[in-house]
Amino acid sequence: MSRTAPRPSYASGTSDSPLLGDTIGDNLARTVAAHPDRDALVDRGQGVRLTYREFSDAVDEVALGLLDLGVAVGDRVGIWAPNCSEWVLTQYATARIGAVLVNINPAYRTHELEYVLNQAGVSVLVSAPSFKTSDYVAMVGEVRGDCPELRETVFLDGPDWEALRAAGRRGDPAKLDGIGAGLSPDDPINLQYTSGTTGFPKGATLSHHNILNNGYSVGELLGYTEHDRICIPVPFYHCFGMVMGNLAATSHGACMVLPGPGFEPVSALEAVQAERCTSLYGVPAMFIAELSLPEFDGYDLSSLRTGIMAGSPCPQEIMRQVIDRMGMGEVSICYGMTETSPVSTQTRRDDSLDRRVSTVGRVGPHLEVKVVDPGTGVTVPRGEAGELCTRGYSVMLGYWDMPEKTAEAVDPARWMHTGDLAVMDDDGYLAITGRIKDMVIRGGENIYPREIEEVLYTHPDILDAQVIGVPDEKYGEELMAWVRMREGAEPITRDALRDFCSTRVAHYKVPRYVHVVEEFPMTVTGKVRKVEMRERAAELLDET
Repeated sequence: MSRTAPRPSYASGTSDSPLLGDTIGDNLARTVAAHPDRDALVDRGQGVRLTYREFSDAVDEVALGLLDLGVAVGDRVGIWAPNCSEWVLTQYATARIGAVLVNINPAYRTHELEYVLNQAGVSVLVSAPSFKTSDYVAMVGEVRGDCPELRETVFLDGPDWEALRAAGRRGDPAKLDGIGAGLSPDDPINLQYTSGTTGFPKGATLSHHNILNNGYSVGELLGYTEHDRICIPVPFYHCFGMVMGNLAATSHGACMVLPGPGFEPVSALEAVQAERCTSLYGVPAMFIAELSLPEFDGYDLSSLRTGIMAGSPCPQEIMRQVIDRMGMGEVSICYGMTETSPVSTQTRRDDSLDRRVSTVGRVGPHLEVKVVDPGTGVTVPRGEAGELCTRGYSVMLGYWDMPEKTAEAVDPARWMHTGDLAVMDDDGYLAITGRIKDMVIRGGENIYPREIEEVLYTHPDILDAQVIGVPDEKYGEELMAWVRMREGAEPITRDALRDFCSTRVAHYKVPRYVHVVEEFPMTVTGKVRKVEMRERAAELLDET
């Protein structure tokens, strides 16, 4: 009697809509023609409000100003600033003239800035004068002599930016149409640098086709139309802001709402209330901060229907609160990485609550995903854990000027290897169980920290939790839980935490150590830096 072979962990995304064949400039022109008088951009911090016609005129002005500075097709233009209207104008202006926008992390120090300027060959840098405690003018001055390709720096909020805009007003708009006619959707248009936690940052090179289609696809699955208003408190320097936010908006005629230069829970909720936003974005830590505000219940969030939670694993309990207390009944979980433009999988608006709190959804339209054995590369049966790989229009062109690093990440069949561990169920939904590098091996047992973190989120006094592996002479590795307590709660002891976990997970998964903190070490995009946590944990254990 023959047995049916188990289904492989592979899925492809079908769609009734074809991929867009536009450049970003052409796509914006279509939206402007269809919705010239609708709001395109609202920056509450700056008091800026632009319709699509006004936004398009401002983009062209900046584009002509960049041409006046000598920027040509393929030249790299750096942007080093927090969220602001000028960031968005520069994003679309560079696309309009075929320049490559180089996103520079606002948290970078001088040595990181110098590295990116040189690695990308940035010729023109658009920069804020300062942000938080960083003096960008001084920092640029410190590295400029060591960046031979950097010809011009345009500082915002002053004469440099005004001069660029004035030059643009004197320019000939016909030049833009001529340049646009020669651009291809497959041209590189954006460099986004990875976090560099395991070495120097790598610049993921993305095309019009990559990011325009990804933004459009995300917006389609969220049901965006010209009536939507998207609150974007996530940083533009990352795909979450500039692709899932800006490009999703402009490809649908929706409005981009900027609460302020950096994330503040109060300004985000005030923006939703004042602008009647229908969608709100954030990483889990942002939603946690908003929900934790003492005055949270006083905000009118009745306009919200959807949004995105992404960037790091989404705790089930927080997801439930976002739906129940914020009214975001159609909120979506998105999963991806910079190298895939970024979204590969997404929950759908009609997915059950269980799907949205326990998975990262299904493969997106026009994409493929599979789960493979990290050692052999063979696709594993559904229900088994392995490394998640993705392929399709979204996969980057490569790492800028790093062919060997590109070959390590993208195999000859154009599969992007994510480094994430995942399980695919019978319906094609994926659950992320951790990072391959985060997996803890304790006494020969493979432990995925995500499982223990989800248990800790159910503790009534714990606001947030992260679990890491620490060295141990007997077992090789042991577990340490880092926890943030709710306001007013007493710090949890090691014995209390172990008692709580002992009835909920197997004995070998119970953390041996606990460390109570006010905040976790984070990247600017809201991702927890477990590398830094492991380094600090080793120091803490050495001290005991």
